[in-house]
Amino acid sequence: MKKIPNSKIRNIAIISHGGAGKTSLAESMLYTAGAVSRLGRVDDGTSIFDYDQEEIKRKITINTSMAPCEWEGHKINIIDTPGYFDFVGEVKGALRVVDGTILVLCAASGVEVGTEIVYDYAEEQGLPKIIFVNKMDRENANFFNVIDELKEKYGNKVVPLQIPIGAEANFKGIVDILKGKAYIFEGDKKYVEGDIPKDLLDKVEEYKEALTEAVAEGCDELLMKYLEGEELTEEEIMQGLKEGVKERKILPVLCGSAYKNIGIPQLLSFINFALPSPIDKGKVKARLKNEDIEINVDEKEKFTALVFKTMADPYVGKLTFFRVYSGTLKSDSVIYNATKKVTERVGQLFLMKGKNQEPVDFVQAGDIAAVAKLQETSTGDTLCEKDMDLILAPVDFPRPVISFAVEPKSKNDEEKVSSGLARFLEEDPTFKVERNAETKQTIISGMGELHLEIIVNRLSKKFGVDVDLKNPKIPYKETIKGKAKVEGKHKKQSGGRGQYGHVWIEFEPLPRGEKFQFVDKIFGGAVPRNYIPAVEKGLIEAMEEGILAGYPVVDIKATLFDGSYHSVDSSEMAFKIAASLAFKKAMQQAQPVLLEPIVNAEIIVPEQFMGDIMGDMNSRRGRIMGMEPLGGGLQKVKAQAPLAEMYRYSIDLRSMTQGRGSFTMEYSHYEEVPPHIQEQIVKEAQREKELASK
Repeated sequence: MKKIPNSKIRNIAIISHGGAGKTSLAESMLYTAGAVSRLGRVDDGTSIFDYDQEEIKRKITINTSMAPCEWEGHKINIIDTPGYFDFVGEVKGALRVVDGTILVLCAASGVEVGTEIVYDYAEEQGLPKIIFVNKMDRENANFFNVIDELKEKYGNKVVPLQIPIGAEANFKGIVDILKGKAYIFEGDKKYVEGDIPKDLLDKVEEYKEALTEAVAEGCDELLMKYLEGEELTEEEIMQGLKEGVKERKILPVLCGSAYKNIGIPQLLSFINFALPSPIDKGKVKARLKNEDIEINVDEKEKFTALVFKTMADPYVGKLTFFRVYSGTLKSDSVIYNATKKVTERVGQLFLMKGKNQEPVDFVQAGDIAAVAKLQETSTGDTLCEKDMDLILAPVDFPRPVISFAVEPKSKNDEEKVSSGLARFLEEDPTFKVERNAETKQTIISGMGELHLEIIVNRLSKKFGVDVDLKNPKIPYKETIKGKAKVEGKHKKQSGGRGQYGHVWIEFEPLPRGEKFQFVDKIFGGAVPRNYIPAVEKGLIEAMEEGILAGYPVVDIKATLFDGSYHSVDSSEMAFKIAASLAFKKAMQQAQPVLLEPIVNAEIIVPEQFMGDIMGDMNSRRGRIMGMEPLGGGLQKVKAQAPLAEMYRYSIDLRSMTQGRGSFTMEYSHYEEVPPHIQEQIVKEAQREKELASK
């Protein structure tokens, strides 16, 4: 691919609700532009973009994938993104490094939940959008219904620039409102230009007027001209449209069928015309030694780039995808990772076309490329020249919302599981792994059940390890509510030297979170000084397992106030055992109770779902701590609830809010478990203990 000025580069992400036809559209764009010789199909597994085994099997996009094409002297870097909530991290990574988006809608389904969500993500990044109403050839396709839905949601900035000719099986072309021409498609890449069908003339006039009004509203000079009844020139309309799209004041709507390859040449041309180049987007913000600076998008400047995706390639190893913001990077050079403070050696640079790598000698400012085998670099890192040491804003990845315990089916596979999961951590910033020391489980967390299910499938295919996903054990704890003064005596005589340890200890509860306090109140040497640390150690070891359900014991104060010893038979071990006996006796006498972890949850939902959210939170033994309006019809609900009730909350929240709700949670504190629930937990623990002993 020849060098193209960065003013003629277009970096775009294709976004949508799942199933709207993003990948088919990306394939059709490549085919129309001549970047591939045949049109790939998702349904028959020949897509360039969806090449992962799981993607082919499920017929959905899981990974962000990219490919460049050339159209009318411009280079378009197309990034195809997933449409399902579970892979939102891939969408966020892509949107961080593009300059514009194509928001795809299905002509039959219209505005869906995912449409609203990805629209908001693009807004967060300040990205211009072109709306493409796809699947005009599908049964129940209705372009005008979709326009009505869009206007209801986003107002008068929704401006159709095309009208379909026919629909469903009779869809055969489009009317270009700007050019005042009809384009009838005759198959493959051929179409015939003609006059607008008479039955569409009124609609064309209506939409042309709406376009003129939208353009005029974006510019004071044009608005005065428009209000005075003067007609805007075609040049003024085109320039105003371009500015309106860039400023996000106009949402242009185009239409077609990716499957039939209708409307794609016009879309490619409009991308070049309306979406900004890296130069148009302007200077890039960065941090240099705690100061805000701006970088010029120019290949003559020093090199800076941001890593937005990392993946494991079976042939070349770890692949790092990056967007160059300034300067030029050459193959076989050295760069500095400012995030990790390490130097990296760069080998061969690639332009990616799906899974295929096309070697290039250099990558210029504004372009996107990949490199293999960077040792320390991961997603979100800033790459630059060593003397710069600046940081670009990283990708804002969402936090995981669902967790499962992962258990290998074979005990011998534990090491393989660990190394496999570590590899996935490198690729996916929305995936987390932790070892819970209390429950002795490996916990994996992600964005949804499908997300984690696919990771488990990959674990099996890539590493030959089969695992089970189970609900994580809750890290309950035990404590006491009452006081007890108890004696612990360990006396053993069996010929030769015996064992003798004797203590009196008072146990009482501590405030929540105080863990353990040991007080030495021995007077007169009833227990010799050298044995007192052994008493404390015996108590700490005994606290690892409570008497109710075997959970660790916390928040108790133990005061050693009396005891006795034997000059020959006493030992540290004897006093440790005596302390342990005292502890077990005290736990039975001092009203033992179970404690459970409580989490703080912040739930963001549209206002219409507030009643359902609050009712559901009450059913989870939760407490609403406050509410806060966020604007745009959204509310933030702050709540506290037991962790045991929240493990599958992400699934239920999606169901209650039609996918529009989101939440985060973090550990807050421990509270006493209600008696009826404590009874169930104790019974279950006893049952597990019995099964384990068989």
